[in-house]
Amino acid sequence: MRTPDFRGHDPKALLDAIAVIAREAGEVILPYYREEIVVDDKRDGSPVTAADRAADALIVPALRALTPTIPVVSEESVDAGDIPDVSGGVFWLVDPLDGTKEFINKRDDFTVNIGLISDGTPVLGVLLTPADGLLSAGALGLGAWEETAEGTRTPISVRKSDPDALVVVGSLSHRNPELEAYIASLKVARSVSRGSALKFTLVAKGEADVYPRTGPTMEWDTAAGHAVLLAAGGSMTTFDGAPFLYGKPDFRNGFFIAKGR
Repeated sequence: MRTPDFRGHDPKALLDAIAVIAREAGEVILPYYREEIVVDDKRDGSPVTAADRAADALIVPALRALTPTIPVVSEESVDAGDIPDVSGGVFWLVDPLDGTKEFINKRDDFTVNIGLISDGTPVLGVLLTPADGLLSAGALGLGAWEETAEGTRTPISVRKSDPDALVVVGSLSHRNPELEAYIASLKVARSVSRGSALKFTLVAKGEADVYPRTGPTMEWDTAAGHAVLLAAGGSMTTFDGAPFLYGKPDFRNGFFIAKGR
């Protein structure tokens, strides 16, 4: 890809600012998590809660204030019909609460995802788990790191995989015959299941080798985790090996394989 376009922003300062916004969104989400969760249906039939909408209401204005020239594509805003022009090639992709099903079922595997796209590639991303305050972040050229709730940062990177003893990470909620067939084609030492975009972080920090996905996802589901994975030295392609790109007309993803080294 071409040199990442951060629209004149210093990428390190921008990444730090996005980490703060993600943590603020996490603080908005947690009170809803601790109470009885009321679920509505979106137009596509998928579930949505007041926490999704509250986090969206914080993140989108914060990004517009921080980066006025960069359009913001957010899952909840798109559902409401607010779809900005992304033809300029640089835009934010936001899932204010990824893993809504995990959230509804009181499982901690839900995240706040914020990713920046440049020329079809995620070049900066932040992914927060509000339940434990663990934040993963990265940007191309800067590397990736993990930050605890107390603020301790540790660099993370993918590991070199052993093709004869792979650790494969998959979804808690989305298993299907295509996925099972792909996993069966590998020499798997161990399989790990996680919800939401946390599957990307397991590969990014060297706890797993490959994350294949054959179920439906949207671009805002994957952009932040994909960015952290790339910054940590990993890769992500379609099943036929082509680059996995963003900015599709309906923001709908195809199948993908995320890997370490």
